[in-house]
Amino acid sequence: MKGVTVMVQAEYEKWMNQKGLEEELLQELQGMDETAKRDAFYRSLEFGTGGMRGIIGAGTNRMNIYTIRKANVGFGTYLKNLYHDDVKRGVVIAHDNRNKSVEFAKESAKVLATFGITSYIFEALRPTPELSFAVRHLNAIGGIVVTASHNPPKYNGYKIYDEDGCQLVPKYADQVIALVDAVDDVFDIDVVDFNEAEQNGMITWIGEDIDKAYLDMVDTVQLRNDVPKIVDIVFTPLHGTSAMIGTKALQRNGYHVIPVEEQMVADPNFSTVKSPNPENKEAFEYAIRYGTKHNADILIATDPDADRLGVAVWHDGEYKLLTGNQTGAILVHYILHTREQQGTLPKQGMVYNTVVTSEFGATIAKAFGMGVKSTLTGFKFIGEQAKTIEATDTEFMFGYEESYGYVIKDFVRDKDSIQALLLISEVANVGKQTGKTLYDYLLFLYETYGYYVEDLVNIVLEGAVGEAKIKQIMATIRDNKPLQIGPYNVITVEDYLVGTRYIGDTTEDIDLPTSNVLKFLLDDGSWFVLRPSGTEPKLKIYIGVLGDSLAQSQTKNQQIKDIVLSIIERI
Repeated sequence: MKGVTVMVQAEYEKWMNQKGLEEELLQELQGMDETAKRDAFYRSLEFGTGGMRGIIGAGTNRMNIYTIRKANVGFGTYLKNLYHDDVKRGVVIAHDNRNKSVEFAKESAKVLATFGITSYIFEALRPTPELSFAVRHLNAIGGIVVTASHNPPKYNGYKIYDEDGCQLVPKYADQVIALVDAVDDVFDIDVVDFNEAEQNGMITWIGEDIDKAYLDMVDTVQLRNDVPKIVDIVFTPLHGTSAMIGTKALQRNGYHVIPVEEQMVADPNFSTVKSPNPENKEAFEYAIRYGTKHNADILIATDPDADRLGVAVWHDGEYKLLTGNQTGAILVHYILHTREQQGTLPKQGMVYNTVVTSEFGATIAKAFGMGVKSTLTGFKFIGEQAKTIEATDTEFMFGYEESYGYVIKDFVRDKDSIQALLLISEVANVGKQTGKTLYDYLLFLYETYGYYVEDLVNIVLEGAVGEAKIKQIMATIRDNKPLQIGPYNVITVEDYLVGTRYIGDTTEDIDLPTSNVLKFLLDDGSWFVLRPSGTEPKLKIYIGVLGDSLAQSQTKNQQIKDIVLSIIERI
């Protein structure tokens, strides 16, 4: 610990003595106590396979112009090594509504210009999925999004994309990570003057033309646009990037949209919500007020960078929030059932999910004769799968994960709330013609395919101490795998870090990239997963059960959750 303290103090003093350091950062440094120093300097902000995300501020473990420059040196070097003179095709840069997002986007362009890489920067905030689309639309070599998704206001982040508009999978991201880690001095990074780069053609602003092309493609996800629009929709972007695009996607197709006015503002502090995360019912507080006032059928919320979508539906006198697994199952069934009716269901189609996604949607897909493949958590792996089948006779039918991310058509190689909000509105609209709600649809699917219930527990452990605790929990359970959870025997353990599946005394290789994930399968068909978040200071516990009734499944879910939490509490 003493050595770490010496290292922290040395880095702190280096920053304090740096000539020309921004006054805002200098003042923050001057106000730091020992705990704040340690958290800001005990490590360099980790650049992982999903980019980087952290608290905005001074220090090596913070998001600031220097850590952004460091990340872009790594990405720029990678692109230059890969594309050589072809880097003139450029990189597309988008940003969300957060504090420093515009500044970080411009800093990215200033560093890339030193590698001879042109930047196409959106003139204002835009959704992450539109960035993914724009990369291929402009034939660029990559993309960058400055965003911290649904994290609290003190965070920002940085994600990178390949020429297919897909986040880099580990075998390529690892190369970037090595190049980022090779940067010794963040204060010795070349940048160009932004205005000069713009005048020299190294920076180009983009906007409305890309919006139109993207929305034209989004329109194509509809299957029954001929049905009269009678559904009433409350929509909130939660202060984020879908305010304009999301509203326009619905209105141009004839939907009656009631915007949550207070949350249509691009507020970096998210002043009307405790957390801008559509996975949480609290994020729907304002939408529920609007829905109640206007007798709306559904409420739709997207997260700040508009890749995730949450839906609440009026049913039996209240708004019920659908989980990501439930919405995914509804969309899977609607797509496949409708296309079967229309005679356009392909002989070979694929539905993609992840290892922590419910079996609900997979069961439905298989009933329609579709193939199903589970990837590691992270939509980049679904985007990678879309690439592998694009020149084959197999059609990409749908991709989703439990954390409220969906893509219907793969002109976007990331999760896309704009596609999803348009199609889920269609499902609600078609159902309303016969007096059925989305919740009625869900109940029908339960009765037909089984009562699947899932849960997610987030254990928040912040800072250096929290990081160490998460590592301790994972290591302890990995070394002491539970054999029984209450009345249920553990029959299989899948350890994605070592790539091994343990079935009794036998083992099998897991043909997926390595990831710090443990999955336990029980003899009644239930399962649970432990996974440290790659973007937030959390240990995530996923649970999935199947029962003979909704009540039985809910009881079983609670039982497993209580036992798993008790195991963790003893560590």
